[in-house]
Amino acid sequence: MPELPEVERAARLTHHVAVGRKIDKVETFEDTIVYTGGITHLEFAKEITGRRVLNVGRYGKVFYIELDGQGRMPVLHLGMTGMVQAKGEEPTWYRRRNKDLSADVWPPPRFLKFIIHFSATDTQPATQLAFIDARRLARIRLAREPLKEHPISELGFDPILSMPELNKFKTLALKRTCPVKALLLDQSFSAGVGNWVADEILFQSRIHPEQRASTLSDAQLQTMYDQTKSVCETAVAVNADSSLFPKHWLFRYRWGKGEKNKTDMILPSGEKAKIKWLTVGGRTSALVEQLQKMPAGGRDKSKKAHVEPDSDGEDQGNEPGTSKTAPTKTRKRKATRGANKADDPSLEDGDSSDLTEIEEEMKAKPVKRARKTVAQVEQKVVRKGLVSASVNVIYLY
Repeated sequence: MPELPEVERAARLTHHVAVGRKIDKVETFEDTIVYTGGITHLEFAKEITGRRVLNVGRYGKVFYIELDGQGRMPVLHLGMTGMVQAKGEEPTWYRRRNKDLSADVWPPPRFLKFIIHFSATDTQPATQLAFIDARRLARIRLAREPLKEHPISELGFDPILSMPELNKFKTLALKRTCPVKALLLDQSFSAGVGNWVADEILFQSRIHPEQRASTLSDAQLQTMYDQTKSVCETAVAVNADSSLFPKHWLFRYRWGKGEKNKTDMILPSGEKAKIKWLTVGGRTSALVEQLQKMPAGGRDKSKKAHVEPDSDGEDQGNEPGTSKTAPTKTRKRKATRGANKADDPSLEDGDSSDLTEIEEEMKAKPVKRARKTVAQVEQKVVRKGLVSASVNVIYLY
């Protein structure tokens, strides 16, 4: 999922393209899940058309477009695979390049949610901006005061925009008894920190992801405070271009889970270290045990985290603040095949806490199974040899 650095990049692109321009036209594409907050795609287009863009802001993993005049403003969340693309420019990739999208193809061929047509300026021709989401986990809504309304109003501090003083940070952290990794992922604590950012903060801080937040020492809290700011600021400074991230970052090694020789990294001392994988707070966590040691009394003995094998797996969506316990041995069950999270690599390191709304909506809309027609049932009965083709079959409904 795009985290604070990637969302900042999307907001900057939108700012570069849109500020000072008038919205001449909005093409929208129906999606009753992505368009949320009680609006339809048509209402979204109608409310923003004809207004001028004043600014583009971001808070946590959410960015918003400030418009002039009366009416609400677009508030956008990229979800798991959402992105924005300006006409003639490369999309804002998140780790995996989509082969269907490029600067040379316009409009984007698939997964469009909207295209905003912006007016020309004195020095620049008219242009367009597209919002794309393949997995329908993004969110598009309208708000009169984005910073005072859901979802931004419910978020904690932003490490770039509103990092608290050290003492306040310590107080907030020590109140919590959950694993420190789960604390960092809790958007009501630190808005914008996702899975890879949290792993990087803990790696640079030399803190074990399972250590309970309430057991952190003053020195650990100081280091984690500094690294929370440093990791986010460093990634934002290079516009979330991972090829420019520092060579000593865990990020450069953590994506090789399950690939031979891809989970080894070189420590500052020159020795090799192996990356291990845990599930903490329902999330896959990268750990280098040589550097991130668990202090005595730091682990919650009532919740033993599950150590994952070195194969591509997926987070199961537990709520932040909980750990996945090892399952009790039972009878072996026959393996079943089907679509699930582990089958889709695009879901790796997704933020389960951000998917609550979509999961609830999908549960509320059960899939309707089509009933077989009389002819289909009759053909099946005859095919199985249960009756002769000349016999009339009586159906009871």
